Amino acid sequence: MSNTDISLFQEKLLSRINEKMHKLNSLRPLPADAVKKMHEEMRLLHTYHSNAIEGNTLTLPETKLVLEEGITIGGKSLREHLEATNNAKAFDLIEDIAKKKKTIDHVIIQKIHEVVTAGILEDAGKYRTKNVRITGSAKTPPDWSKITKLMDELIEKIPQYKRHPVEVAARLHHRFVEIHPFIDGNGRVSRLLTNLYLIAQGYPPIVLKIEDRGKYYRFLRAADAGNPGLFVNFVAKAVDESLTMYLSIFGGVNELLPLKELAENTPYSQEYLSLRARQGVLDAVKIGKIWYSSRHAIEQYLSEHGK
Repeated sequence: MSNTDISLFQEKLLSRINEKMHKLNSLRPLPADAVKKMHEEMRLLHTYHSNAIEGNTLTLPETKLVLEEGITIGGKSLREHLEATNNAKAFDLIEDIAKKKKTIDHVIIQKIHEVVTAGILEDAGKYRTKNVRITGSAKTPPDWSKITKLMDELIEKIPQYKRHPVEVAARLHHRFVEIHPFIDGNGRVSRLLTNLYLIAQGYPPIVLKIEDRGKYYRFLRAADAGNPGLFVNFVAKAVDESLTMYLSIFGGVNELLPLKELAENTPYSQEYLSLRARQGVLDAVKIGKIWYSSRHAIEQYLSEHGK
């Protein structure tokens, strides 16, 4: 996590994030009922996607039933149910920690891991005491004897790292999984730590999606090789999408609508706008299999790229 004077962000993406954060801050305090609804939605989405990335087979609707109704899903293992409830409890924990403005330290990191792996790992909440290899990775995690020292350095650098908060969150995420301080559960904890840092900095929590799992691991490997820019922008895109969802609370020109509906008032087809959304040119967010955007984003796109 060395400092650099070179911005790793795509300029347009950074500008969009800063503009949305300015808008969101101008609307604070956010309506309590809307905040509660968004918390429940982000808690569910984070839990489902973070677990799915690690191979949990509970679907989104099944995860919702487990969390909200306490229902046991037939054909699914006890571990998968525990992963869902544990991850949701850990999400509540990081929001509470961020609210209390506690500094990230060993105790907090180990507590998050303890909650995530409760009933699953014997060493829940404890740094590993043996060496491991990561399947499919060319890079071997550091020797277990170096874990405490490396985590000391990471914890010390977090508040000292004078870069954009989104870049710090991405670098924290990467360095944590690179150190791999626990026997298992490092991916889940890293995604929770990323959100803890972002929430503490005033940003909404993000969701790294199962659909992007390939890119997620590919960009982490690129960061391992000394190219963190791809992963920084990957996390930034998730922040951008999360900000879009939070701003949609207020409706009006920021209300999220399906591209199919928005396309009717443009010279373009839904398919073309979906392509531009995938390219990151049109400000949009994919929910399930459907792309959503806002009238504000469409107007902005037309002013910059319209026929």
